[in-house]
Formats: sequence, structure tokens, C-alpha cells
Amino acid sequence: MTTTMTRAAAVLLAVVALGRHDVAVAAEQRAEGGFERSLTVSGSADLEVRTGSGRIEIRPGNAGRVQITARIVANDGWGSGRGGLSPEERVRRIEANPPVTQSGNRIRIGVPEDDDLLRNVSISYTISVPSDTAVVSRTGSGSIEIEGVRRQVDAHSGSGSIRIRDAGAVKAGTGSGSITAERVGGAFDGSSGSGSIRGSGVAGAITAHTGSGSIEVSQDGSGDVSATSGSGSIVLSGVNGGVQASTGSGTVRVAGRQTADWELASSSGGIVVELAGQPAFTLDARTGGGRIETAYPVAVSGTLERRSLRGPVNGGGPLLHLRTSSGSIRVR
Repeated sequence: MTTTMTRAAAVLLAVVALGRHDVAVAAEQRAEGGFERSLTVSGSADLEVRTGSGRIEIRPGNAGRVQITARIVANDGWGSGRGGLSPEERVRRIEANPPVTQSGNRIRIGVPEDDDLLRNVSISYTISVPSDTAVVSRTGSGSIEIEGVRRQVDAHSGSGSIRIRDAGAVKAGTGSGSITAERVGGAFDGSSGSGSIRGSGVAGAITAHTGSGSIEVSQDGSGDVSATSGSGSIVLSGVNGGVQASTGSGTVRVAGRQTADWELASSSGGIVVELAGQPAFTLDARTGGGRIETAYPVAVSGTLERRSLRGPVNGGGPLLHLRTSSGSIRVR
């Protein structure tokens, strides 16, 4: 009896395993395809490109022409496609009627009339545009790379890295991933839920916020700077304006010309300030555990405290407000 029961159990397990295999095979159905479009514009262009899942790459091309190349991948996930369209059918329908519309110099990509058609579909775009183009790009999951557009860029990814080079004003945000911006011709606004933020050659004001990650940005022009990190170091260089910078854990280092108040704070980490020229400012520095060092004579009145230093430098000026719970403070 035991042998009979064992054999029956083995047969049952084999049937269950075979059934699971068949389901897995069905769930793994996949189809691929793509399309290309070439559009003509006159003068400056406005481009909006969206995809629920996929990579977006925008690069400089010829004047007066927008060239679009799309790669489509469709899968038949659990519970989808039953009584509906197969992955192959979805791909073919998108190829036959690509989600591309044009009204004058305004072009929209990836905004379909039938949202259900894009269920379990990933579309990645490679687009070449005239340099005089403004860009709005959105992806739910995937990286974004934009290069060589002189007008403003607005890029957001739900999960993926963002890299922008040689653009006008930049606004970039990602739920999870790093942000890199190089040679920004205007203001830079970068926000990441979890990831580092890097910026160089920024001509305007700077805003950089990350829930977890380091921030390193250099400014070539002028404008106020705001930088916050939940956990990570902050390095700001070439600053020419006011600064507000704080981190929950890490070093804060700021170098530049102080033309307005600087407020720097670290819950756990040191603070280093490097001032250009012959600065005149009012120092207000305090540390919970560490030393305070300054290369400038401070006119202190009243009682001199070990971990606190306040007073004018060179007659006073904008406030240099420095706070750390655990770490040293250095002003050079």
C-alpha cells in the first residue's frame, strides 16, 4: 500500500510540475518589433516623449528634422491577454499605428489613444532632434539620456538613471537612480529618492535633493544653491550666491564667493568652507563634538566658548551659519 501511495504521489507531483511548466511557458510569451519615423519642423521644436517602461535617448541631429527609432518588446504576463491581444498582435498594431503625433513644431511620442494596447509592453526610444529643441521626457522604468539641446529639459524616471549633457535649464527627477548633468546653460534642479546627484558647469541657480546619496555640483555662473541629502556627503564648488545645504550623515564642503547668507548643517559629519577673495561676513559656528578652526580673525565679544564661535569678520556681512552635531568646522 505504501508503494502504491508513493507512486501516486510521484505521478501527482509530475502532473503539477508539468502544469506549472506550461503556465510558465505561457507567461513567457514574448514578441519584439519596432518602427521609425522622420518628421520635419521649422525653427525651434517642442518634444514630449513618454513610455511606461523603456529607455529614452535624445541626441543632436540635423536642423529641421526629428528622427525617431523605437524598439518594442511585448510580454504576456499573468492574467493578461486572456481573451485579448497576444504579444505579437500588440506589437503589430503599434507598428501599424505608432504613438506619434505632430502639430506644427510640437511633437508628442508615446501617448497612445488606446492605453490598454500598451499593457505589458516596453518601448525604448532613440530620437535625434535639432539643437534648438525643448524636451519633456517621462519613463516609468528605464534610464534617460539627453544631449545637445540648447533649450530647457524636463526629465523624469520612476526608476532609472538620468544623464544630461550640453543643455539649457535642466529639471531632472528619479524615484531611484543617479542623476548627472554636465554643462548646463541655465538653472539645475535635480531630485532623487535614492541615488547620487552630480552636476558640473551649471550657469544658474542649483537645487539638489536626494533621500539617500551624495551630492557634488559645481557652478560656473551665479545663483542661489539649495542641497539636501538624507544620508550622504555634499560638495559644492564655484558657488556665487546664497547657500542652504544640509545632510543627515556626511561631510558638507562648500567653496566659492559668498554674496548672501550661507547656512550649512550636518547631523553627523564635518563642515568645510573655502571662501574666495577678501570676504566680509558674520560667523555663527557651533559643533556638538569637534573643533572650530578659522583662517580669519573674528571679532568676538562676550564669553568665548569652546564649541561655539560668533562674530564679524572684516567688519561683518552675510551670515555664515554652520552647525554640526558631531564633527569639526573649518573656515578657510
